[in-house]
Parts: sequence; C-alpha cells; structure tokens
Amino acid sequence: MAITFTNTELTRVVAGLIRPSNQNPTPIQRYTTFDRVSNNFQPLIRATRQSTRNSRSCVLSMSKNSTSESLTYKEAGVDIDAGSELVRRIAKMAPNIGGFGGLFPLGDSYLVAGTDGVGTKLKLAFETGIHETIGIDLVAMSVNDIITSGAKPLFFLDYFATSHLDVDLAEKVIKGIVDGCKQSDCALLGGETAEMPDFYANGEYDLSGFAVGIVKKDSVIDGRDIVAGDVLIGLPSSGVHSNGFSLVRRVVTRSGLSLKDKLPGEDVTLGEALMAPTVIYVKQVLEIISKGGIKGIAHITGGGFTDNIPRVFPKGLGAVIHSNSWEVPTVFKWIQEAGNIEDAEMRRTFNMGIGMVLVVSKETSSRILESGNGAYKAYRIGEVVSDEGVTYH
Repeated sequence: MAITFTNTELTRVVAGLIRPSNQNPTPIQRYTTFDRVSNNFQPLIRATRQSTRNSRSCVLSMSKNSTSESLTYKEAGVDIDAGSELVRRIAKMAPNIGGFGGLFPLGDSYLVAGTDGVGTKLKLAFETGIHETIGIDLVAMSVNDIITSGAKPLFFLDYFATSHLDVDLAEKVIKGIVDGCKQSDCALLGGETAEMPDFYANGEYDLSGFAVGIVKKDSVIDGRDIVAGDVLIGLPSSGVHSNGFSLVRRVVTRSGLSLKDKLPGEDVTLGEALMAPTVIYVKQVLEIISKGGIKGIAHITGGGFTDNIPRVFPKGLGAVIHSNSWEVPTVFKWIQEAGNIEDAEMRRTFNMGIGMVLVVSKETSSRILESGNGAYKAYRIGEVVSDEGVTYH
C-alpha cells in the first residue's frame, strides 16, 4: 500500500526539518504549493535555504594482482551496454531523449527535469548505519544532471519506500535530502512515503529523487558550439559518489576487509570513504556559467569518462584525456588493486576523482583555472579532438 503521510509523526518530522526558524509550527503535508505567475514560480512555502559550497578534491596504470581474476561491472551484475540499448529503444518511442536532463518549453525558458536514485550505495548505508548523508546523494544525482543544461534547480521531490516505516530512520534520510536541497539552493517541494509490507527486507528502504530547474532558451548549454581544440576542465569528486557500487561491493567482499577497517593509506574507515556524499556542483557550476564561455557540461556518473563525455559532443568529435593531470583519490586506487580491475573498466565505471567536466574554449579555460585558485579546485584534463570516442594519454 502506497500512502502519502498527512498529519502523522513523519510529517511532523519533515515539517520541522524544512520549516524556517521564524515560522510557527503547524502541521503540513509532504507537499508544498507554488503559484505560477508570468512563467515564474513564486514560493508560498519553501524549504529553508542557506549558502553552502561543497567542493572537494587519470587513471593511473597500477600493478594488479595477477593471481586473481579481474573483476568487471558486468560480472558484478550491471550491464552498461544493455542500459544503452534500452535508451536507444526508448528513443524510438520518445524522440529527443538521451541528454542528462529533459527540457520542456515554458515561455522564453525551458523547464529542465531529471530523476535518479542512489543505486546499491543503499546496501552500504544499511551495513554501515550511515543514513544521514544518503539523502545528499539523492539530491546530487538529479540536480547535477540538470545543471549540465545551465538550469538553476527550482525544486526537488523524493520517494521513500520501505516495508515497515521506522520514523527515526526516515528522519535521518530526509534530513540528508533537506541538506542537499539547501546546498542546491532549491526547495524540497514534497515527497511520497510508501509503506509496502513484505516488499523490502527488514530495516531496508529504497529512494528515488526528482528535480526540476529552469533556464532561458537563449542560455541553454547544449554542446552545439563545441569544436576540436576546445579544452576539458575537470571538477574534483569526493570519491565514488553514487555509481559503481555493485562492483565496489564485490571488491570489498573479495578484499576480506571489513567496512570498519581503515582504508589502506588513509585515516578513515573503508565504509566512511565509500559513503562520502556526492558533491553537489550547483553553486560552483552556475557561478562559472554566469561568467560565460561554457559550451558543454558532462556529469560523470555510470559509464565514467568513456560514455559520459561524448554525450555532449556534436557528431564527429571525441576527447583526449591526460591521465596524470589530476590526482586519483586513494579509494579508487584501492578498488582497482583489490579487484584486479583493468584500466578501461575503471574508466567506464567510476568517476576516478572528476565528477563534472566542462567543455570550454582555450581562452575561457585560462580564466576558469586562474580564478579557481582558492575558491574551488579545477583541472585541465584534456582536449576535444576530431576523432570520435575517448582516448587516454
């Protein structure tokens, strides 16, 4: 049975999380109303927002254990090629899909929508008991997609499903969603809480998120002006983010390490390193966009560099990546070594330390790299070339 909780304990919890401090406590539903006035959305009630910048800081050919079989994402249960084939078939029924976000015309603007989940990173949340940040991951996966079109996120909706509602646990998860919305400068507009007995294992839940943003039609970033010789600027990730965890979990099992063990070479546990929340790039990227010169943006998720960067190129263009142009985080080096994973598989599964790629002219790249010092990290990681595909030097 799927239900929307109204005037229940969970609703009171959510209301407390998103209510501005000067607002009197009143029961609310998990939905917020917006009026549309002259194609602009005016909030009647919205989540508390605060300015929060969340910026953190190549694939290296590493020696692998020749005595163990090399692991792949497909062997771990995820077939990227099958996913691409499904998108191709859907495109026949619904043309013009395939971008990071869907665009819907609204006056002189486009609404840009995206939806995603956090995959089997949830399994690690269950095992580690780290539930406070999984909601940040949920928001990040959708808002990071829609900003690739230049859109400013407006609002976010969530779907939380479980077999038996644990209000304390749900509160932790939704607090993360609220934090993610604050980092994205968008409203948590509403959500659905579905309690479905016998559908999920005891203590487990599933999440989905939905984000909508807006961009002027004459400001859409669509890659059409990209040419050979343009520069690729990489923005650092916090780690694995929210993709590739089916393979990660297989590697952890093979390694013999516990999630409570220290990540070799670091002063954090393996569980903490893997559960590091996905960077929300909204404020950083929108600030860069506001200064002009951005031709294309790729969110590096499932498919890694190999599949995601070409999505923003016109036909006939590709990329050369300079593998030593940024430092690969320790967690990826450990995953590759412990799983005996080939370089090509790593590049097509993980972000390898770069969560967002901007395509810009040489002149713009100099400005971004110079102005980024101190405010944020950015790396020149490659160039656009006249041959399709992605190669690594």
